[in-house]
Amino acid sequence: MASRGGMYAKMAAVFLTCCIGGPALMYYVTPSEGEVFKRFSPDLQKRNLELRDQRTKDYEVFLSQLKEYSKSDKPIWTAAAEAQAKAREELQLKETQEKALQQKMREEMRAAQAQGR
Repeated sequence: MASRGGMYAKMAAVFLTCCIGGPALMYYVTPSEGEVFKRFSPDLQKRNLELRDQRTKDYEVFLSQLKEYSKSDKPIWTAAAEAQAKAREELQLKETQEKALQQKMREEMRAAQAQGR
């Protein structure tokens, strides 16, 4: 058997090409955020700038919720599901209260209308 040094050298060259060349190629090919923004039409640039604050606020709210979920002993997805269920229950309760208020207002209006006749 011949020496395997040549084979190891080839393997090392391929390894280095893949591990260093791949990320270097991605860095070279991927445009920066500013370059992408400059390619937008003026209308999209304007809209993007207008919505940037809203996206930032939404992201901060999302991060604060994740931090809150991570404080519990439960997995994050379980805590998130419980929070969604709680929010859904609160929304249903609020809708029920609004419907009751509307019904009460209707009854008062009917009673006032009946008295006026």
